[in-house]
Amino acid sequence: MKRALILSAAIASFGVTTIASAQAPATAQPAPAQQQTPAPAPKPLQLQTLDSSSRPDPFPPVNPKYFTAATPTPDTVNAFLKSLWGYDPNRIWRVEAIQATQAPGVAKIVVYVSDKGPNAKVAATAFFVTPDGKHAIAGNDGVIPFGATPFAEARKALQERADGAYRGSASKDLMLVEFADLQCPRCKEAQPTMDRLAQDFPNARIVFQNFPIAELHPYAFKAAAYGYCVTKQKNDAFFVYANDVFDKQTALAPDTGDQTLNNAVTKAGLDPAAISACAATEETKKAVEGSIKLSQDVGVEQTPLLSVNGHLIPLNGVPYETLKSVISYQAVQDGVPGATPSPAPASSSRTPPSLNK
Repeated sequence: MKRALILSAAIASFGVTTIASAQAPATAQPAPAQQQTPAPAPKPLQLQTLDSSSRPDPFPPVNPKYFTAATPTPDTVNAFLKSLWGYDPNRIWRVEAIQATQAPGVAKIVVYVSDKGPNAKVAATAFFVTPDGKHAIAGNDGVIPFGATPFAEARKALQERADGAYRGSASKDLMLVEFADLQCPRCKEAQPTMDRLAQDFPNARIVFQNFPIAELHPYAFKAAAYGYCVTKQKNDAFFVYANDVFDKQTALAPDTGDQTLNNAVTKAGLDPAAISACAATEETKKAVEGSIKLSQDVGVEQTPLLSVNGHLIPLNGVPYETLKSVISYQAVQDGVPGATPSPAPASSSRTPPSLNK
């Protein structure tokens, strides 16, 4: 369930415009801006090698006059795009502009995107990079981490602070952190996906991190508090508890909510009176608030959301094979032992490209 515009949505549209001709149209070219030390023009290549025998180069040639910002460098922009798009080996792109703007230190980036298919369309996307070089901004899509390793900071925070119940590997090399609200219907719908991921990625540590949205779901905070206390007593019991709460979600109402939670605790094999007493303590309240704070610190603003070593991806509406490809690719990028890339998602060439898709 949405709480606000997600800042790091992996499938969010990011100002992409389809281009009928491969020649750069006037609308895609940046306007003149204040003079700064020009950045070096990028090399005329994309992430993946394009076989010229199957398709000519679809992009306009790079024009150095559109590289007027000192930072970020073309290498940094390409590394950033590789972090986002590299899971799809069919995707190709070229950075066409890194230009200074009237806002001091803010750079405008223009990228042309396509894929290796012979009839694939070319699209353009533009975004802005903040003066500190740590964030990218575009229109209504908000702010996402920027840099050569844009997910590293969130990954570190989750390795240190994610304290929800987990299944799978004890290692934190590959962490799949599910941010969810036990009263959120879409979170309930996402559970079969999480079960499949647990089967397909046995080397992953899969964490359930409570992010109750009490403004929308009045029983979510209490359900999270019960879950925290269940986890304290027995980690594995949490998943039995959570599954039962999801199954009886419609009973999380004033007249039946407490009994629903107690029944779920009983099903998990624990004492509901003890869990209820634990859930009412100030310590537990602070723990749940801490889980909310962690979620917000790494950019979570909706549920259900999955973090793949810091890379935030909506759990609903993303094809499962695409999700697997992103996880496998991120694991390879982060040097996870035994990680191997997945095949390109079959639907990738039929979906319009966006900055995070």
